[in-house]
Amino acid sequence: MKPYWIKTNKFIKKLFPNYVWDIPNTENKIYLTFDDGPTPEITEWVLEQLKKHQAKATFFCIGKNINNHNDIYLKIIEEGHSIGNHTYNHLKGWITTTEDYLDNIDLCKSEIDNASPVRYRSDLNFTICNLQTPLFRPPYGKIKNSQSKKLRQLDYKIIMWDVLSADFDQTITPEKCLENVLNNVESGSVIVFHDSAKAFKNLEYTLPKSLEILKKRGYVFEVIR
Repeated sequence: MKPYWIKTNKFIKKLFPNYVWDIPNTENKIYLTFDDGPTPEITEWVLEQLKKHQAKATFFCIGKNINNHNDIYLKIIEEGHSIGNHTYNHLKGWITTTEDYLDNIDLCKSEIDNASPVRYRSDLNFTICNLQTPLFRPPYGKIKNSQSKKLRQLDYKIIMWDVLSADFDQTITPEKCLENVLNNVESGSVIVFHDSAKAFKNLEYTLPKSLEILKKRGYVFEVIR
């Protein structure tokens, strides 16, 4: 048995009501999310696929990757996608002190703030989402209650997920990865992908097909705000 759920259990959602697991709506809106970027070539490929299908998504970025690949980070924003904090060093909350965890998140926030252009630029006709209400996703989905409480006091929205593609799992086939998404998505689902080298074998197959098939099913791809 895999050490993760593809479809998040309703009991888990009720047990942790302070986290955003899905965003229920009656308009067939779903929310694609990408963790661990920006990554050269891979994030840019993802942006091309999203543009092809007029889809918007939310990117949970690692601070050090923003620092190393600022041009790709700015491209995510310029193309109308949303940004979330994924710590500076991809820390696992369960084995990190609350103080160190919050400091690492703050380092990532500094990269987000320093790398972002002004909130609105008429010449480029785009706005930056989520700077008023910052988004955070804990790496591995592992976060202590003390860490969660502090972040919510700082007005972060903690975004988890409803559907896990498991693209990071190199033991599954690309076909299985696609099945994970298509068989579990519903209106309001928050779906996790990774714009990382480790996940690309599965992502390269799954993302284009997911976009095409889900669009035909009438779903609309929105950013998380």
